[in-house]
Amino acid sequence: MQSKPSNLTIGFIGGGNMATALIAGLANKLTNADRIHVIDLNTESVTRLSQQYGVGTASVMDDKLRDLDVVIFAVKPQQMQQVIASFAPFLKSQLLLSVAAGIRADDMSRWLGGYQKIVRAMPNTPAMIGKGMSGLFALAAVDAEQRANVQMIMQAVGDTLWVEQESMIDAVTAISGSGPAYVFYFIEALQEAAVALGFDTMQAQQLAMSTFSGAVQLAQQSDDPVQILREKVTSKGGTTYAALSSMDQHDLKNIIALATQAAAQRGKELGDEFGQY
Repeated sequence: MQSKPSNLTIGFIGGGNMATALIAGLANKLTNADRIHVIDLNTESVTRLSQQYGVGTASVMDDKLRDLDVVIFAVKPQQMQQVIASFAPFLKSQLLLSVAAGIRADDMSRWLGGYQKIVRAMPNTPAMIGKGMSGLFALAAVDAEQRANVQMIMQAVGDTLWVEQESMIDAVTAISGSGPAYVFYFIEALQEAAVALGFDTMQAQQLAMSTFSGAVQLAQQSDDPVQILREKVTSKGGTTYAALSSMDQHDLKNIIALATQAAAQRGKELGDEFGQY
């Protein structure tokens, strides 16, 4: 992240949760708030964003869109084709960045008559607290400077990973896009297990949350790969060994692999569905 605001001008079509997270990370940090323009039909949303962050707002698309460096599409995927059609008259030479799940860059390009300055991003919900993970894919016409600008924008809410084939965005969706739900599911299961072992709800939550948070931070800060960290906790014949042996007997790793494959396949299906027109 830059230490002072740049001159980048950024537009948002859609002012929901992901747009709000990005604006919080960008306004007066990457670029001055008055260089950010947000369009949303919901007047409450644009009023809130204007009051909280000092950004410009409008309830309909306007000529300000024409001269922006980057236009970010942050709308629901089922709304995307209609939104693109409404935006088309304002298309000039802007870089277009989509954070709409399931909408392929190639389909956006087709809807815009072959326009190619398009990047697709797949962020996840921890972006709401600046701890997100975003997969990024750019069409060939996106130059190095534009890629750098996209990276700066998405790093306002966490880490980024570029992929070279758009099909890999479905894999990103399966791992990091849907991944927070897997983590929450595991925490939920651990809490229920703690209650079954005699702890009350609050104690169970404290044990599960702190254990998970601490383990993740240890993995991030350690020079050892997670396999070695796991082995260091697992003494042959001990309590952890018993637990992990049970997981292996129930083929937990394969269950996780199958789950992520199902998510990736569903991502592909959604892309096919949303892009069929």
